[in-house]
Amino acid sequence: MKTTISFKNINKLAIPATIAGIAEPLLSITDTAIVGNIPVDGLESLAAAGIVGSFLSMLIWVLGQTRSAISAIISQYLGAGRLEEVKTLPAQAIALNVALSILVLSSTIFIVEEIFMLLNASGKILKYCVQYYSIRVWGFPLTLFAFAVMGIFRGLQNTYWPMLIAIVGAVLNVALDFLLVYGIEGWFTPLYLKGAAWASLIAQAVMALMAFVLLVTKTDIGLRIQTPWHPELSRLIGMSLNLFVRALALNTALILAVREATDLGDRYIGAHTIAINLWLFSAFFIDGYGAAGNIMGGRLLGAKDYDGLWKLAKKIIAYGLWVSTILMVLGFVFYRPIGSLFSNETIVLEAFYGIFYLLIIGLPMNAVAFVFDGVFKGLGEMKYLRNTLLVATFLGFVPMLFLGKYQQWGLTGIWIAFAVWMLVRGGALVLKFRHKFRPLLSATDT
Repeated sequence: MKTTISFKNINKLAIPATIAGIAEPLLSITDTAIVGNIPVDGLESLAAAGIVGSFLSMLIWVLGQTRSAISAIISQYLGAGRLEEVKTLPAQAIALNVALSILVLSSTIFIVEEIFMLLNASGKILKYCVQYYSIRVWGFPLTLFAFAVMGIFRGLQNTYWPMLIAIVGAVLNVALDFLLVYGIEGWFTPLYLKGAAWASLIAQAVMALMAFVLLVTKTDIGLRIQTPWHPELSRLIGMSLNLFVRALALNTALILAVREATDLGDRYIGAHTIAINLWLFSAFFIDGYGAAGNIMGGRLLGAKDYDGLWKLAKKIIAYGLWVSTILMVLGFVFYRPIGSLFSNETIVLEAFYGIFYLLIIGLPMNAVAFVFDGVFKGLGEMKYLRNTLLVATFLGFVPMLFLGKYQQWGLTGIWIAFAVWMLVRGGALVLKFRHKFRPLLSATDT
């Protein structure tokens, strides 16, 4: 079946994918906004939520790569008209991923304090980090399960059900945040930071349950593990391992940034927490078109429709840039009100406003990188994505980060390093796509 590359078809996938993609960062960003306004130890709670949130994001991104691998393989088989041949693969992949997540969870839960000491947390912030993480970490396997199921739906060219899961999780998390963090006078005692952790955990559990029910009732793909092992499992593991290494490089940058911001002082880690949550939110927002590229690109590659693949890349880049431009305008128009949503601490807001403009002007560059990330995942080009991230991180981000530290640029230096990082990532992916697929396009035309 030929895939039509139209505005309607792209957005039919991209818009629900955008809503689904922002589920996890929305959980963190809600925590940040509500925790930052806690009347008791708000600054320390905000810093702890930022440090723990960054570490949990690292774990989720590192082990959540199976989602992209499953999506790529299923969409390629769908495009080739061979979907029946791959129906036993998802259950095997999910079981492997969840087992690995439980192993990681059990290995970190006993060294929580040591982990956050390595991130320069100390005193009251360290205490709050341990409290917050010890609750939120139990949602880790639940999130990975939900992510894997979302990958299956994406491979089937369906982003509606992942969107529904995400909406329910986000709304539930916001409602529980207000209830558990602030309490209800005379009815419910406020739990402050612990309340935010419990709100996220409950929302993640509900999302995982919905994912299970929808997969069983809305698809022919079951979760019963069948033997023998599917022959594509080795390719899926190889793709996941490449993305695993890539995610380690990605999170090296994020964790180093948190560590350097923490070292600058409480006000700066608070400001960085606000900025990185907004950066992640915008990333997943723009990534909706990356998801469309992932979903449609894999199917077009399976059908060997290189002309359609080239048109798809051009269109989704244009749409991604439009979205990033809208976000830029909104960022500058609501520059100060956005900051005040997350904290009532003047010293934190002053530090945040000093670097927010760097985040905003980098959005179009981010759009290129995020959209092509999605396309390359759909094409199964995980090895190149891995190498690009390694180069961007260790030859771009890290040198610039430590140059900024040496020059005493403070938080500004950290965000300049992010700009360099994204420039290398996006540029490398554009060049590779043109080099690999333009010759195939010419051959198809002739």
